[in-house]
Formats: sequence, C-alpha cells, structure tokens
Amino acid sequence: MLQTTLAIIKPDAVARGLAGEILAAVEAEGLRPVALKMLRLSKAQAQGFYAVHKERPFFDSLMDYMSSGPVVCAALRGEDAVARYRALMGATNPTQAEPGTLRRKYGQNLEANAVHGSDCPENAAVELAYFFNALEMTE
Repeated sequence: MLQTTLAIIKPDAVARGLAGEILAAVEAEGLRPVALKMLRLSKAQAQGFYAVHKERPFFDSLMDYMSSGPVVCAALRGEDAVARYRALMGATNPTQAEPGTLRRKYGQNLEANAVHGSDCPENAAVELAYFFNALEMTE
C-alpha cells in the first residue's frame, strides 16, 4: 500500500553534515521525499510534537536536545513507507540496531540516534500534519 511517513533527521546528524547521506540512503531504499524542510524547533514546538512522552523521565532532556539545533523534516512516500523506513532506521538504541541501519551507522547514543520516524500509519498522519500542510506534500 502506498503510504507517506515522517522522517526527522535530528540535530546531532544535521550538525555532523549527515543529512545528505541519510536522504541518499532513504532514496536508495526506494522511498521518495515528497516534501522537505529544515527548521529549528523551539522547546515549545518540541514539547508539542513529543507530547505523548511528557510523563517520561527523559522528556526534559529530549526537549533540550531536539531544540539544540536544526532538524530536517521529510515526508517520505512509497510502498509500505512506515514499515520500510522503520526497518531502515533500526532500533532506537544504536548499539542494538542491526548493521547497515541508519541508527547503527549514524547514531551516537540512545538520545542522539540520528533519526526519527513515525511508528504507524495513524501516527504518521498526525506527525506529518505537525510539520507539513497538504499542499507541501503534493507531487
């Protein structure tokens, strides 16, 4: 099924100049960026995006990190895009991610793990709407 999912290249990866390599790996996997933008999240914007985690002990640290520098947001389209991008990302903890995955290759630690991706089609729709409007995601 053709899907669109959200990908975020996180501040650590952007700061290390890895956005192009990560996007190239995404395209090599057959996922096509249909919208891209670079922005710097305020803490309030990061809190809005990650509100589902507000009760977690890592929330404040995550907000500091996600607002620490620019991120690249991408709407990725392809067959089964959500599952395929999650497989390409690898496990949240880079040390547990499979070889060849983005987090294994580019992640530094559990928090600075280079990329974010939607975990299901329903959340992809919500997350995409947080960063993009429908006009931005047309072909």
